[in-house]
Amino acid sequence: MRRRKIWISLLAAALTGAALLTGLLYLEHKDTADFADKKPSAQDKTESFTRGSVGSETEVEDTAQNDVVQDTDQSDPDTEETKNITELIFAGDVCLSGYVTANYDKAGISGVLDDGLLLTMQQADICMVNEEFPFGTGGTQAEDKQYTFRTDPSYSSIFTDIGIDIVTLANNHVLDYGQEVLRQTFQTLDEKGILYAGAGESVEEASALRTIEANGETYGFLAASRVIPVTSWNVENSQPGVFTTYDKTALVHAIERAKDNCDFLTVYVHWGIERNTMPEDYQIELAHAYIDAGADLVIGAHPHVLQGIEEYQGKMIFYSLGNFIFNQSIEKTMLVKVTKENGQIRYSILPAFAAGAKTQPYTDTESFYRYLESISFGISVTDGVVGVK
Repeated sequence: MRRRKIWISLLAAALTGAALLTGLLYLEHKDTADFADKKPSAQDKTESFTRGSVGSETEVEDTAQNDVVQDTDQSDPDTEETKNITELIFAGDVCLSGYVTANYDKAGISGVLDDGLLLTMQQADICMVNEEFPFGTGGTQAEDKQYTFRTDPSYSSIFTDIGIDIVTLANNHVLDYGQEVLRQTFQTLDEKGILYAGAGESVEEASALRTIEANGETYGFLAASRVIPVTSWNVENSQPGVFTTYDKTALVHAIERAKDNCDFLTVYVHWGIERNTMPEDYQIELAHAYIDAGADLVIGAHPHVLQGIEEYQGKMIFYSLGNFIFNQSIEKTMLVKVTKENGQIRYSILPAFAAGAKTQPYTDTESFYRYLESISFGISVTDGVVGVK
C-alpha cells in the first residue's frame, strides 16, 4: 500500500512537471509570436534608437537610410529632365481691335484664340508679343495718321488670360494717342506684372535690358523700332518715347552691354515695309549687326505678313511673324517656339490663321511649311522644326 502511494506520488509529480514545462514552452512561443506580428511604431523606433545598444543604433540608422533611398526612387523620373527644358514662345503683332474685344465680351479668351494655341502660350516659360497699340483712355489722336489704335485698359485681362510675360512697345502705334496714354500703358502693364521693352520715360528706360529667370538661367530682351511716324516719338527727342534703331549704334551698344548679363538674348525689332514678304536690305544688315554684337535671336514685326527665316552665325533671324491677333482675318501667321534643352536649342513653328477675329491652327501645315521655305534663306521646315538646308 505504501509502495503504491509512493508510485502515485511520483507519477503526480512527473505529470505536474510536464504540465509546468508545457506551460513555459507555450508562454515562450506566444511572446515570440506576438513580437513577430506587431509592427513597431514610430515611437518604438525612436525608443530603440535612444535606449538601444550601439548595435541597435546602427541598425536603426541603416533603416532610416533605406527609407530615404526609397523616397528618392519614388520621385517623378521626369523632374530633373523637366528642369533642363525651357520653352519660349514668340508671336507677332497683337492689336486688340473692336472685333477682338467684341469676341472677348461674348466668349472670353476662347472667342479670341483657339484653345490649343492658348495652352501652348500659357504653358511656355516665357511668352512675348508685339503690342501694336497703347492701353488707355482719353489722350489726343495723332494727326495725319491713317490708322490710330487705342484699347481700354480693362481688356488687359486678355494678355493675362493668354499668359503673356513681356511685350515690345517699340512700334509705330504706341503713341497714337500721345504721351499720357503711353504712360497709362506703362501703368496698366505694371499692374498686370507684364514686362515691356523698347519704350520708357527716359532713354535709359526705353533701351534697358529686361530679364526673366527660367529654370536657373537668365533670358534677356531688348526692343527697338526703325518705324516711327514723326521724330518726336524718338525717346531721345521727347519723353516718354520709343527706342529707335534707324542708326544701329545705340542698339548695338545695348546688346554689347546686355550679353554678359543673360544666358540668352532676344532682340525684337519693328522694321520693314508693310505687306512685303521679303525683308529690305537694311533689315538683313541690321539683323547681322545685332547678332555680331551678341544677340542670340532676332525677331521682327511691322510688315503685318510673314517674312522669311535666316540662319546667320549659328543664330536664327525671323524677319516678320506677321499679325497674330488683329482684325477680322489673317491669312497666315505663326508662333515661334524656342526650346532650350541641356544647352541645345531647337526652333519650331506653329502655323495659324484668323477668321472672324479668332486666331486658329492652320490645318494644311505642309503647304504652310513649303510657303515659309520659299520666302526664307536656305531654311527647311520638317514637321514644324526649323533646320538649315
